[in-house]
Amino acid sequence: MNKTTSFKCISQECGETFDLNEIIYRCNRCNSLLEVSHDLNILQRRSPSGWMRLFDERYMKTSYPFGSGVWGKKEWVHPDIDIGNIVSLYEGGTNLFWAERFGNELGMSDLWIKQCGNSHTGSFKDLGMTVLISNVKQMIAKGVEIKAVICASTGDTSASLAAYCAAAGIPTVVLLPKGKISISQLIQPLSNGAITLAVDTDFDGCMKLARMLSDDKTFYLANSINPLRIEGQKTISVEIVQQDDWAVPDWVIVPSGNLGNVTAVGLGFKMMRELGLISSLPRLVAAQSANSAPLFNSYKTNYQKFEPIKSEPTLASAIQIGNPVSAPRAIPILKEFDSVVTAITESELAEAAAKADRTGLYCCPQTGVAIASLIKLLDSGTIQSNEKVIVLSTANGLKFTDFKSSYHERKIEGINIELDNSPIEISSDYKTLLDTVITHID
Repeated sequence: MNKTTSFKCISQECGETFDLNEIIYRCNRCNSLLEVSHDLNILQRRSPSGWMRLFDERYMKTSYPFGSGVWGKKEWVHPDIDIGNIVSLYEGGTNLFWAERFGNELGMSDLWIKQCGNSHTGSFKDLGMTVLISNVKQMIAKGVEIKAVICASTGDTSASLAAYCAAAGIPTVVLLPKGKISISQLIQPLSNGAITLAVDTDFDGCMKLARMLSDDKTFYLANSINPLRIEGQKTISVEIVQQDDWAVPDWVIVPSGNLGNVTAVGLGFKMMRELGLISSLPRLVAAQSANSAPLFNSYKTNYQKFEPIKSEPTLASAIQIGNPVSAPRAIPILKEFDSVVTAITESELAEAAAKADRTGLYCCPQTGVAIASLIKLLDSGTIQSNEKVIVLSTANGLKFTDFKSSYHERKIEGINIELDNSPIEISSDYKTLLDTVITHID
């Protein structure tokens, strides 16, 4: 079979290509990051309307694996994978929620939340992991020796990797920063049988160790330095447009830590434009925590330099990354999309999440960073109230119950808590019950 995809060096001066079955994470000629390159000449043989029709026909159907939000777009993701090697938990197909009440409170009529956390393991990471593990299964089937798939994680990546490896019957090793992720996130890889290592360091320290382990090529690295992840995550963009009758929003706001997701979102929109499904691009917002904002620092210099930092602890632990591996991929995308980068304080993210929750949402702290960015950009006039805005909710709020309970119990130090809501303890007397209810309704 003629292969239509390959790894390609992102350096324009180099452009070296490699087989997808090769265990490689950087170009062995110039050490630049890699991307997955598609033969667009082949994809252009189908018309834009033909692609739209095909994707709509497959969407959320039961015909395996095309009912998956990722594999329904197989030709754009990994056309060379054998269907028998696909490992899918029917990821994707998450709802695009019209946040009518919250939007009205902000003076907006066209605010939407893409609830990527309504996935199998509760985060957008499933979209990329299904592609990576499917490719690993195919590599093993072709005789490549892989003892285990490994990752460093702030929680969500480990949960997703463990689930997909368990489904495929492939051993898993995950490195997590000790005491820095929620118990809900920790229990996921444990439940799926992963070898789970709580390391006395931060994410960047875990990542360093994972890279050292992957020097032994029998340990395959699943972090977003591996561009296969990005291929699955770029379907977020396609799905957003597909869910709105192929209309392009004005803005997409993405919580940003390792910068793989904002890269993927950009690539998804670019691919749609290159193949004629859309004619314009949205503007992007890379939303960072102020306690972990190396991209924001670079943005302030118009990207003239990018320097890793030592992150400070943040409630948005999933994006607490001081040395984001995908920065070289993300920055050109952000420039092309006339993007904005924000840095959000702990108080801003906590209050933004609480405000959104009061309108029926249940936001993880990372989504709180994105919503706080929206509020800040509305206040500054950067985003106009009549524009269509998509906020990516990257994880299910149920994975961050400790964040929610600490907020409502006023146990988060250093922030001004305004919307806490604690249980009201009363006796079993009916009159007391009635009086209490009426008092609080009033």
